[in-house]
Amino acid sequence: MDSHLWITAVSRRDRDRATSDLRLPPVLAEVSAHRRLRGPYTAAGAVLRSVLPDALARRSELGPRHHVEILTAAPEFARSVPPMRTTLEHRETSDARTRYQARLHTMRISHGLADILRDYLVALDDGPRTLLIDDVADADPTDQEFIAVILRRLAPAQLTVVVSTGTGPLTEPPGPISVSLPMTLAERTRRLTGYADGVVPAGHVHDEAVLAGLDASAVVALAREYVSTDCLSGDLRQQAAYRSVADVDRVELHDERRRQLLGIGEPSLLLGAVPFHAERAGLPPAEVARVLRNAQLHCKNRGLYHAAVEFGERARTSIDRATDPDLWWEITGDVTTSLSAAGRAEEAEQWYDEARAISIDPAVHMHAAYGTAMLFARHYGDGQRDSVRARRWLNQAVAIASLLPDPKERAFQSVFQRNGIALVETREGRPEEALRLLNEGMAWLDRELAPDEQMLHRTGLRYNRAQVYGMMGRLTEALADFTSVIDVDPNFADHYFNRGNILRRLGRNEEALADYEQALLLSPPFPEAYYNRGDVRLELGDVVGALADFDRVLELDPEHVDARSNRAAIRCELGDVDGAWDDVEAGLVLADANPYLRCLQARILTERGDVTAAFQAVRRVLDADPTLAEAWAIRGGLRYQAGDLAGAIADFDRAIELGDRLEFRYNRAMVCQSAGRLDAAAADYRAVLAVSDDDEAAEELDRCLSMMTGQVGV
Repeated sequence: MDSHLWITAVSRRDRDRATSDLRLPPVLAEVSAHRRLRGPYTAAGAVLRSVLPDALARRSELGPRHHVEILTAAPEFARSVPPMRTTLEHRETSDARTRYQARLHTMRISHGLADILRDYLVALDDGPRTLLIDDVADADPTDQEFIAVILRRLAPAQLTVVVSTGTGPLTEPPGPISVSLPMTLAERTRRLTGYADGVVPAGHVHDEAVLAGLDASAVVALAREYVSTDCLSGDLRQQAAYRSVADVDRVELHDERRRQLLGIGEPSLLLGAVPFHAERAGLPPAEVARVLRNAQLHCKNRGLYHAAVEFGERARTSIDRATDPDLWWEITGDVTTSLSAAGRAEEAEQWYDEARAISIDPAVHMHAAYGTAMLFARHYGDGQRDSVRARRWLNQAVAIASLLPDPKERAFQSVFQRNGIALVETREGRPEEALRLLNEGMAWLDRELAPDEQMLHRTGLRYNRAQVYGMMGRLTEALADFTSVIDVDPNFADHYFNRGNILRRLGRNEEALADYEQALLLSPPFPEAYYNRGDVRLELGDVVGALADFDRVLELDPEHVDARSNRAAIRCELGDVDGAWDDVEAGLVLADANPYLRCLQARILTERGDVTAAFQAVRRVLDADPTLAEAWAIRGGLRYQAGDLAGAIADFDRAIELGDRLEFRYNRAMVCQSAGRLDAAAADYRAVLAVSDDDEAAEELDRCLSMMTGQVGV
C-alpha cells in the first residue's frame, strides 16, 4: 500500500464490507478502539495482547525497555515484563500524593508503543502487515494519540493502518492536545467511503417487527448476545431484543456479564466494560461508586486524566453527598486535579467554585483554595495567569491550615500551601523569598514528622529548592539537592534530567551524559532528554551520536525547532548540504524569524554560490538581532568573497567581540593575511594554536612570519 487508509461508513457492517474489498497485506491485528471496552488504550492494549507474546519471544529486550508503556496500556502483562520501576508516589508507604504525571506523559507512552510495533515488524522480516482499528470515533484520547503517532511514524509499506469511523465528524478531547487525530487522518490517510447495503438502520423499524415470530426465551438469548458484546453490536435484532426484555432481565444480563468479565481477571477490563455493566447491574449505589472510584484513581495516578475526569463524573452520580461527604470530595477533588493536569483549567475552576458553594468543610475550602491558586499560578495560559489572585487563594489556604488541630497535619498542610507561595515568589522574580519559604518548610517538617513520614512531599520540597538554586546560579547547592532527591527517589526520570542540566552548566559533560541516559532508561521516549544528550555529545565531539539523537528528537517531535536547527548545522558540517537545506526550510516553516536557521540559510546559500540571496538572509538576521555573533561572521565571509577585505575584518571583529570562537579568529586571520595585516593575522593564528593543534593554522602562521621576516620557517 502507498498510504494509510481511513474508511467511513454508517455501520460497522458497512465498514467491514469496505475493508474486505481492499487488497491489503496480511493482518497483524484487528481491534476496536471503543473506550467502553477497556477505557484508556483500548486499541493499543488490544494490539499488545495480539502481538506482544510473539514480540517478546523474538525480541526479549522489548519488555525491559518498554515496561512502562506496556503495563500502562495492557496491565495484564504484569507477569511477562519487569514491573514498573517504582517511584516514590507509587510506594505503599507513601502518604499524601503531591506529584502527578505530566500532561505529555501519554504522548511518550504512544511513542514507546510505536517503537514496539516498529521493532516487532523488523523482527518478523516477512513483508508488510495491516492493522485494522475500528470504532475510532469513540476512542479515549490516549488511543487518539496512539493512532495519530503510528500513522505518522510507521510507513504504509511497513504497516498499513486502516482506521474506521462512522460518517460523523471526529471530535478532539477538550483542552490542549499534543497531536490532532482528525488533522493527522486528513494528512496521512486516503479516505474511502463505505456504502450501506440496504440494511434498515436502527430506529426505522419497530422492535416488534424485527422480533416477529420469536418466543420470550429467544428474545432473551438475543439480548444476552447483545450484552456479551458490551452493547456494541450493530445487529438490529440483538438491539431490539435488548430493548424489549423486561427491566429485571436486562439488569440480570448486565450483572451476569459483569461477573463474567471479573472472572477473566484482566485489569484493563476494570477501566471499561466492568464499570459500564456495574452501572446497569442493579448494584447498590455505594458499590457502583467504588468501582468507578477505583477506575478514577488508577487513571489519575497514571496520568490518564481525561478518563479520570469521566470516571469521576460518573461516580458522583452514584453517591449521596449528604451521607458520604468524604467520598464525594475525594472524587470531586481528583476530578479537579485531573482537569488541571490535562490543561482544562477553566473547567477545574468551575468545579472548585461548585465545591465552595456546596460544602462548609474547612478541608474542602483549603484544598479548593490551593487548587484554584495553582490554576492562576501554573495551569492557565500566559494571558490568564495572575500571581495576585494566586497569592490571595494561597493565603486563604495557609490560614485554614494553621487552624488544624493535629500538629503533624497542621505542619504538613501549612508547609504544602506555603510551597505554593514559594512558586509564586519564583514566578515573580523573588527567588530569595522562595528559598526562605522552602527552607523554613523543610525545617518545620523535620521538627514535627518522623524521618519516614510524608517523604514524597519532603522530597518535593528539596527538588523545588534545587530548581530555585539553579535559577539563582548556585549550581553546587542545586547539584547537592538533586543528588539527595535521587538517593531517596532513584527511579524518577525527571530527577536525572534536571541534574544533568546542572552538570552541564558546571561543565561536567560526561556526568551529564550519564544522567540523560539514565533518564531515557527510566522513561518512555522523552524528546527533551534526547535533545540534551545530543547537545552534550556534540560538545564532546561525538558528531555521529549527536546526529542520531537529533534524528530521534525529530522522529518524536517534528516541530522541535532547535533539534531541526542543530541537525541542519551538523549536516552542513558533514557536507550534506541538501539535507541541511531541507531541515532549514522545514524549520523556517515553524519559526520564520529564527535567527539560527536564518544564519544556516545564509551559510548554505553561500556554499551554493548564491551570494546575493545569502547577503539578504544575513541582513534580515542582523536587522532582527544585531547581537548574533554567527551572523556577523557569515557576513564577514561573504564580504571576503566579494573582495571587501576591510568590511570583512570589521564584521569578524564584531563577531569575536560578541562571541570569541576559534573559527572566527581563524577566518579573521585569513582575511587579515589577505589584506597584508600580517601582525594581526599572526596574533589570531597564535590564539588558535594556544588552545588547539590545528595544522593549517600552524602552516599559515609560518607563512605569515616568513612574509614578515623574509626567512622561511621562522
